[in-house]
Amino acid sequence: MAKKVVTVYTDDLTGAEAEDVGTHTFSLDGVNYEIDLTGDSFDKLVEALGPFIDAGRKTGRTPRTGAAVKRPTSTPSQDSAKIREWAKENGFQVSERGRGFIIV
Repeated sequence: MAKKVVTVYTDDLTGAEAEDVGTHTFSLDGVNYEIDLTGDSFDKLVEALGPFIDAGRKTGRTPRTGAAVKRPTSTPSQDSAKIREWAKENGFQVSERGRGFIIV
């Protein structure tokens, strides 16, 4: 069986289907919004907000949703193994497993 997937881009403001639809984000009172607009609709949004943007102050960027989360490069068990190895090399008695470090 053949399957064909068709993606239709639609302007959220006008409901018109178009190829040049882009997703735009903005924030108002701490709430983030996302809207899909054609170039003409986006120009209307910028024109409507223009006087408020010109009179306002920038306070920094709002964090984007879905941003990548920085993951640790090693796990605690990998760190423990490195610590145990270093301790043994430097003359410390160390248990093979668990939390036990014996300082003599």
